[in-house]
Amino acid sequence: MLTKSFLDEYARYRAMGEKAMTQVSDEALNHVIAADGNSIATLVRHISGNLISRFTDFTSSDGEKPWRDRDGEFEAGPFSRGEIDDAWQHGWEVLEREVGRLGDEDLAHTVTIRGQSMTVHEALVRNVTHVAMHIGQIILLARASTGADWKTLSIPRGQSRQFNEQMAREHPTR
Repeated sequence: MLTKSFLDEYARYRAMGEKAMTQVSDEALNHVIAADGNSIATLVRHISGNLISRFTDFTSSDGEKPWRDRDGEFEAGPFSRGEIDDAWQHGWEVLEREVGRLGDEDLAHTVTIRGQSMTVHEALVRNVTHVAMHIGQIILLARASTGADWKTLSIPRGQSRQFNEQMAREHPTR
């Protein structure tokens, strides 16, 4: 099912973001490393606001809701870990519920975002890419704040061969 593949990809990025954020201190969640930059907390608030706006009434109303305060998503904190966790959770709940209701037959239907018409498929591709970009930023900020204590989210350096051999054993080709 194609819609399931979107949900699976979103889940993969969500898990990476969560694993990165668990490695940082509460203070580091709000740390901005460059002028006019974003903290992890800001990125979480933005991702959440985007998911809630885009996927509330996804197929029946414009994805940029009039009640969304996008500029407010970028206001400086500090925000507590609880506030960030709540925002993160709420955004993902809306996404998972609404995309979970879709079937593959819905992918060709038309939706609008900021008045621009596109297919559901195009909107999902656009959004998963947007989320992935921001989660990459979260990972980079988390990595920078954690230093030598960082636990990799993927294959550790120098272990690619061992990883590939393990994968070949677990998933032999026919």
